[in-house]
Amino acid sequence: MTKRRPAILVLEDGRTFHGEAYGSVGETFGEAVFNTGMTGYQETLTDPSYHRQVVVQTAPHIGNTGVNGEDDESTRIWVAGYVVRDPARIGSNWRATGGLEDRLAAEGVVGISGVDTRALTRHLRERGAMRVGISSVDDDPRALLERVRRSPQMVGADLSAEVTTEQPYVVAAEGEHRFTVAALDLGIKRNVPRRLAARGVTTHVLPAGSSIDDLVATGADAVFFSPGPGDPATADGPVSLAREVLTRRIPLFGICFGSQILGRALGFGTYKLGYGHRGINQPVLDRVTGKVEVTSHNHGFAVDVSGREPELSAVQVPGRRPGAVVPDQVIDTGFGGVQVSHVCLNDNVVEGLRALDVPAFTVQYHPEAAAGPHDADYLFDRFAELIEGGKNA
Repeated sequence: MTKRRPAILVLEDGRTFHGEAYGSVGETFGEAVFNTGMTGYQETLTDPSYHRQVVVQTAPHIGNTGVNGEDDESTRIWVAGYVVRDPARIGSNWRATGGLEDRLAAEGVVGISGVDTRALTRHLRERGAMRVGISSVDDDPRALLERVRRSPQMVGADLSAEVTTEQPYVVAAEGEHRFTVAALDLGIKRNVPRRLAARGVTTHVLPAGSSIDDLVATGADAVFFSPGPGDPATADGPVSLAREVLTRRIPLFGICFGSQILGRALGFGTYKLGYGHRGINQPVLDRVTGKVEVTSHNHGFAVDVSGREPELSAVQVPGRRPGAVVPDQVIDTGFGGVQVSHVCLNDNVVEGLRALDVPAFTVQYHPEAAAGPHDADYLFDRFAELIEGGKNA
């Protein structure tokens, strides 16, 4: 076996891990986050919401099923870097068209393997997500640490314009056309319009900088705000657009970043989680039905409806708010009453909002998740029902 090139990973607090180059040889920087999914690594890599993030896979074996031409969630790999423990020597799956490391190298994604990802994950869980650098061209941890601390932070990062589509495009409904939806692409995944198409929805995907006139010009019966990367506190343009949509009482559904946008449009704040929710095994309570769903998450920010800062306990890190108040009662906003519809059972973080006086709702997690789970797929039916109700009003 050919000996791999040595590589180092340095966190902004100085913690250093040694390993071997995986993927492209070079140097990269981003926010270190961990993903607990045991499958779906190709979908993770191609999810625009991971733009400028270095993803640590907690599952020890990665690359087992290779890569294929069908599972990408966008046109390219978006992660800034990739960290794995034991990369598969051979990818084996009947759908595979290539190996994971070859794909990473072809797209210039710098990674590192042979890392104790359990220790790294525990460190991030206790200290919080932070900036990180990976290098297979410089073995000096101190020099790399200096460059890490000069790299941009995720707080204050406005990234939607970097991942959005340059030109509008249309995904046609499957079978009989029922509705038209204008989707604001803040970092949309391919499976969103696919799930809508399965319900007879034709989706017009529009650039993040689109105006209300652009949305209305599509003849849309409803509007969708997509997931995406970055700090929602910077997204003033989409927030203003969401307020226009609410004012015109156009049915609106938002996922993840789109949920945070609606939260801001309703007058709530947002904040950065300590290490975020990333994985496919997060329990969420749907307060409308009382059902607990196992869901897919990828978010480092959340909506704050508490109206006050919770105290930090000894086990909390700055920015993490597991003690945040999630009220059961109706919250009065400039657009009428709003309820917290979904809550994460791990830390009480708001995972969904439902407006009572305007046709709008959101969830912070991913009902469109590929490779799953699919517990929350019904939310696209709920969106279709909201549109139907608006047309019959």
